[in-house]
Amino acid sequence: MNDAELVVQILNGNNNAFRFLVSKHERLVLHVVGRVVQRQEDVEDICQEVFIKVFRKLKRFKGESRLSTWIAAIAYNTSISHIRKKIRQNEHSYDEHPILIAAEEDDALNQKIVEKEEAKKYLLEMIERLPVNYRTVLTLFHLEEFSYKEIEQITGMPEGTIKSYLSRARKLLKEKLELVAKTEKTNIFVDYVEG
Repeated sequence: MNDAELVVQILNGNNNAFRFLVSKHERLVLHVVGRVVQRQEDVEDICQEVFIKVFRKLKRFKGESRLSTWIAAIAYNTSISHIRKKIRQNEHSYDEHPILIAAEEDDALNQKIVEKEEAKKYLLEMIERLPVNYRTVLTLFHLEEFSYKEIEQITGMPEGTIKSYLSRARKLLKEKLELVAKTEKTNIFVDYVEG
């Protein structure tokens, strides 16, 4: 079922069609909301709010863009509104840290899986520390694979700004990762010399 048929089914009262829409786009909404709103306890509520808005506004969907682009725009705008509200209430927090997975030391395969997961989580943590616009365009472009034009439709940012933010975000990530790599090499060297 394509997006146009799905919308028609939902507008005709097919609840299963809406459940299908939610399951099809929940990962996208979670990514968008999760990159803008960093408090895990807020993310689930905002995702639900996004799908409520999608349901209520579905009559207004004209099909001029992909349904996923339209939904991502709602997720982005809902998340930005939430951030602004939190800032006004002075409750904004950046204290989320990913939990690292532990494995048995003697199991080489598990160790490799753990190291890969830790590296992935560390990279995501570095992305989380970027300014909101940087991490948003980075997520939409690289993780969700939206085009510049689609990101422009989602965020309302001009294409030139998106390209600039993407470039700066990559540069900042690279600098942070190089700094960490250099620090770890230095620590290993110091441990070796002192040991």
